[in-house]
Amino acid sequence: MNVAIFESTIEIDESVIAESPANIREQVREYERGDRREFDLTVSLSTGTTGAVMAALSDVPYGETRTYGAVTDRLDTAPVAVGQACANNPVPLVVPCHRVVGSDGGLGGYSAANGVATKRRLLDFEARERGSKSVQSRLPM
Repeated sequence: MNVAIFESTIEIDESVIAESPANIREQVREYERGDRREFDLTVSLSTGTTGAVMAALSDVPYGETRTYGAVTDRLDTAPVAVGQACANNPVPLVVPCHRVVGSDGGLGGYSAANGVATKRRLLDFEARERGSKSVQSRLPM
């Protein structure tokens, strides 16, 4: 299913979420309004490294970021595995891969429509809602 958010479209694979598409859409709308900081959805994570990366991404708090290297260190895996898991995330936004950035300050990629521009909007939005300085003031454009 596609969900519209911040002038972009994010594809969410509802087959890995237990709740209904209507529930998913409502939670995305609440997030976009600033009324929701965590999704209350049951996601079936894959097994192995990809599932471990998805679980680690789920632990990154709203309005914060982690580097690919920090996730790599936490899981004792290769950076490319973290990058691939992010790129293949079936539920971006719900499992917040947009919160993972490069150690050099670069945003890396983002699989949603408009790629890095959408990632930047999500990070800036969360920083504003959280009342903290935008992560973008510290990262290259």
